Amino acid sequence: MSRLRIVVDRLSDWRPFYPSDDVISADEFLAETADAQSAARATHIINLCNDLSYLGTGYYVSLLAQARNQRVQPSVDTLSQLERTELMALRLDGLQRWMDKLARQTELGETLSLKLFFGQSDLEALAPLGRRLFEHLPCPLMHVELAYHHGRWQLETLTPLSLDSLSQEDEERFASALNRHSKQVWRTPAARKRYRFDLAILIDPQEALPPSNKSALKAFIRAGRKLGIDVSLITHRDEGRLAEFDGLFIRETTRIDHHTYRMAKRAEHEGLVAIDDSDSILRCTNKIYLHALLNERHVPAPGGHILSRNDKSIKALAETLSYPQVLKVPDGAFSKGVSKVRSPDELLEQAERLFKDSALLLLQEWMPTDYDWRVGILDGEVLFVSRYYMARGHWQIYDHSSGRTRSGGFETIDPVDAPTAVLSAALKAARLIGRGLYGVDLKQQGERVVVIEVNDNPNLDAGIEDVVLGPALYERVMQVFLNRMLARR
Repeated sequence: MSRLRIVVDRLSDWRPFYPSDDVISADEFLAETADAQSAARATHIINLCNDLSYLGTGYYVSLLAQARNQRVQPSVDTLSQLERTELMALRLDGLQRWMDKLARQTELGETLSLKLFFGQSDLEALAPLGRRLFEHLPCPLMHVELAYHHGRWQLETLTPLSLDSLSQEDEERFASALNRHSKQVWRTPAARKRYRFDLAILIDPQEALPPSNKSALKAFIRAGRKLGIDVSLITHRDEGRLAEFDGLFIRETTRIDHHTYRMAKRAEHEGLVAIDDSDSILRCTNKIYLHALLNERHVPAPGGHILSRNDKSIKALAETLSYPQVLKVPDGAFSKGVSKVRSPDELLEQAERLFKDSALLLLQEWMPTDYDWRVGILDGEVLFVSRYYMARGHWQIYDHSSGRTRSGGFETIDPVDAPTAVLSAALKAARLIGRGLYGVDLKQQGERVVVIEVNDNPNLDAGIEDVVLGPALYERVMQVFLNRMLARR
C-alpha cells in the first residue's frame, strides 16, 4: 500500500484536526533511519511545516523525502518556484485564459485575496483557477493575491501558508479539502492492511468512445484488489492528486496537446508506473512518425507518401498514382481524419482542406479488406487477438458519415489460432514503441501482412477483447502494474 505521512513542526499543531497515526513531527521525520523508513513504508508525504524557505525545516523535509524516493507535496522544485518569482511566472505561463474568465465576474471588485487548500478555493468563481494553480505548483496551503489592472486580472503574489495561521473556519475547510485530496488519511488500520499499492485509472465519463466500457473498468478494479492494489477512478480534475498513487492507467483517448499527455508526464515525474507512458503517447498518436518509423525499421507497412503543405510537386505526384488512395491527418483517432480519395482532383481538394490544420499529411495505398486485425500487446507479450469488421456499407471500422458513429462487428480469437505473420509483424512493431499496452492494427491480403498503425491506448472492453481470456485479461494487466510497482520499491 502507498502509506501517507503528514509532517508538521510539532504534533500539537495537529490538535485541531482528527487524530491520525499518519501525522509525524518534522524532527521525527528527519531523524528516521533507513530501517524505520522501510518498516513504515511511507511513500507519500504532505509537508505542512511552517518554515518552507530555503534550508528551513520544511525545506529539508521535502529534500529528504525526495532523497528517500518518497513523493512529497510541496516538492523542492515547487518551493524553488515559489521563492523565485521569475521562475514562477514561467511555470504559470498559460494560465491567463483562466484569469481572463474572471473579468466577467464584475462583483469580485478590483483585488482578491484567497486561501487555496490543495487547490480548492472558497469562492466558486475561482474554483477552476485554484485547481490549475495547484496542478502547476502543488503546494497544500497557498495564499494568492490577485489584482485587476487595465481590464485583466493579474497574479500579484503566490506564497505558502503556514498551518498555524489558519482560522477556525479555515481549519474546517482545510480538513475537508485534505479529506477529499487524500482518502488514505482517514482509512482504518484494517483497510490499510488490505492493499499494498494504489492505482489511479484516468477516465472521461463523458467520452463517447472510451477505451474501456464500464464493465471493463469494474473488472480492472476487481482484478487489482485481488492482487493487493486499491484501484480508484479519477478524471482530469484530479491531476493534483497524482502523487497519492503508485500507478496511473490511462483509459481515456490520448492526445499530445491534451491533459492525458500532461498527466502521463506528471505521473512519471512523480515516480508512478504509467501506462500509457508519455513516450508511447508521443510515438503512437502521430501517423507521420509511425510511417517513418516502420519504414526505417523495415516493418511491413502500406506504401505511402508524406505530403507537405509547401510542396509544389503534389499535383505532379497526384497524376502518377493509382486510385483510390487513403489520406490521413497525423493525429486522427477512431477513423476520424481519414478519407478515401478517388482522383487527383479529389486528392488536391481534400489536401488543401486538411493542410489548414496540419503542415504534413500522410497518403497511403488503399487496401480493401473485410476486417482489420488488432493484436493487443502488453509488456512485449500478446494479450488478445481480434478481428474488427468494417461498418456495414462502409470501408472503415467506424462510420461517422451519418452524424452518428456506427461500427462493424468483431471476433476475438485465441492467439494460437492467429496467423504467424500477423503476430510476428505486430510484435516487431510494438517493440519499436516500448513495453507498454499497445493495439497493433494490421491488414492482410493473401500472404501479404502490413501494419496500419500502433495504438498506445487500445480498447479493452468487456464482451469484446476479453472474450477468450475473460477475467484473466484484467488480471494480466494488473499483474504488470504490480510487478513494476514492486520493482520500484
